[in-house]
Amino acid sequence: MARLSRDDDPEPSDRFPAGPLYVPVRPGPSGCAARLFRTPLGGRTAVGFTSERRLTATLGPGQAWIRLAGPALRALAAPLGVTTVTVDPLFTAPPATPLPTPAPVPALRAA
Repeated sequence: MARLSRDDDPEPSDRFPAGPLYVPVRPGPSGCAARLFRTPLGGRTAVGFTSERRLTATLGPGQAWIRLAGPALRALAAPLGVTTVTVDPLFTAPPATPLPTPAPVPALRAA
């Protein structure tokens, strides 16, 4: 995790690092929407990063983001049934690419 200054040091019982997180977003019909991801076991999770550097190292420099406090990110994801928030994930899989369309199979002729 990123180093926190003495002023930003969270209490041990806090579930999030102190300060806003860098949250990846995607364009939506009403502005931007937080991107949701999958955990290694397939569960849905919201993701936040403690620095812009960590976000771009993981998701690339073209990833749009907004700043949100941890509790705000959790509240944003909760109505969607997402109860997990992952902070500073170190690995993401590349986006899925569609498979090429198979060539049509010629029809068989009756003998």
